[in-house]
Amino acid sequence: AVLEKQSYILLSRSDVESLMCLDPANASLQNSFGQLDNDIPDAGIEVEIELSDLLLDMCPIKQENLIHDDQKLILLASLSDSLEYLADSVERLGESFISPSTISENKSDIHQSHHTRTTSAIPKSLASLANEYRRLATDCVRVLRLEMQLETIYHMQEMTKREYVEDQDAEDPDDFIISLTTQIARRDEEMAPYIAESKRNYVFGGISSVAANASIKALALMKSINLLGVQQICRNSIALEQALAAIPSIDSEAVQQRLDRVRTFYELLNLPFESLLGFIAEQEYIFSAKE
Repeated sequence: AVLEKQSYILLSRSDVESLMCLDPANASLQNSFGQLDNDIPDAGIEVEIELSDLLLDMCPIKQENLIHDDQKLILLASLSDSLEYLADSVERLGESFISPSTISENKSDIHQSHHTRTTSAIPKSLASLANEYRRLATDCVRVLRLEMQLETIYHMQEMTKREYVEDQDAEDPDDFIISLTTQIARRDEEMAPYIAESKRNYVFGGISSVAANASIKALALMKSINLLGVQQICRNSIALEQALAAIPSIDSEAVQQRLDRVRTFYELLNLPFESLLGFIAEQEYIFSAKE
């Protein structure tokens, strides 16, 4: 399903794998039943931005390098679910070998030789097998997360190809945003039967940070923009926020925080110069010097 696709190739890179392991979102893979902490530490935000920058450096993203076929993505989600089940089953089998003996002490000689053999050999190999299945299950979900981030960049890179000089206030978001939000809703619905809510949060939870970073970087590459163009970009970010918030498992507060930053950034273009300087003095750490 994923061979030679960009998301799978990226996962095999040590720098990408290392950043994904450091990402606070990785906690949802370690604890499928737990809820993620909404308060992401500064170090976590830095990792998120670093990974986002690494993905944006790959622009332009080409459609043929994406999985694109929804059925293959469903296959990955289903495979992850099956591998998790298999890992749990193997672990239960291993535990059955080392469960406390109910055999009385006067019959323990035969039991002791049997018990020693199984705990030293079989459970160790079963544990190794269970770990391998769980690692593969995690890889499937990580490919899905990367794929959704690359799909987001593929759509968002359209921002740099158009002029945001509008002569009337448009009511709808840009076509590429409509296409992206439709795709997010469809894929979430199709994957829902196969992966737990916390894992769906993981798969779709990386979209907002990449979209926000791509939107802010796009300004430097835009040919032109006016007041109504700023409003159009703000409308795009609201539409994306609403689409992500509709996913039951998503951390909507984190999504809003990231996309609010985009709206604040573009609305700075509408400020008089003195007000802009005042904002920078008061809100020194909202944006980097480069931004």
